[in-house]
Amino acid sequence: MTSPSAITLAGFIAWALALLVLMELLRGYLVMFKGMPANQFTPDNANLSPFMQRLARAHANCVEGLPIFGGLLALALLTDQSAVTDPLAYAFLAARLLQSCIHLASQSVIAVFCRFAAFAVQLVIGVYWAACLLGM
Repeated sequence: MTSPSAITLAGFIAWALALLVLMELLRGYLVMFKGMPANQFTPDNANLSPFMQRLARAHANCVEGLPIFGGLLALALLTDQSAVTDPLAYAFLAARLLQSCIHLASQSVIAVFCRFAAFAVQLVIGVYWAACLLGM
């Protein structure tokens, strides 16, 4: 049976991949059907719609967090300590998905506050996992 930690790690990676695929599909559409030159994209999509800018940032947030949070999950799995990460693994993944979805939906003050709250949940879980994995 696959542990919640393994499912969460796979889910985190799959979510980052899904955001990347969506961004590239939308960029492909702009090139193929809207005549945008393929060499005009910036990493942050600054010259595109606000949604595309939020999509680039949501993907970047996942990629930035993956070595830290994914690393903690991988460490727990590799050292047979998933009992540390399993209980909060799904809560972590839910908070990550929520953060990204809020980021895609809006940049309003309330959305930014809610997005930060979802990140704070991930941060607290990550600190807890790190402390437990270090035997603290």
